Amino acid sequence: MADKIIALACNAGMSTSLLVTKMQKVAEEQGKNYEIFAKPTAEIDNMLSATDKPNVLMLGPQVGYMKAEITKKGESFGVPVDVVNMQDYGMMRGDKVLEAAEKLMGL
Repeated sequence: MADKIIALACNAGMSTSLLVTKMQKVAEEQGKNYEIFAKPTAEIDNMLSATDKPNVLMLGPQVGYMKAEITKKGESFGVPVDVVNMQDYGMMRGDKVLEAAEKLMGL
């Protein structure tokens, strides 16, 4: 079982999959046991209410307009929410996005 679960959400869950791969590689290199995955925004409610809900939820920049709504939902389940930095997303900087997710988790 993973120590921390990091979820990313975007329109279809596809564009974020490369970023997830890069984040997983960085986490492994740092010896961290994280589960990192991407899902479409349509699955956010199911993710947040699951027994194995994420410790943090990062939104892709293309769905950043949903931040206020999703943050409210996240708060009710104790899951912090933020939007992935657009430059880090565009450059596929897995290390920077992982760092931002850890900061949200208070690590």
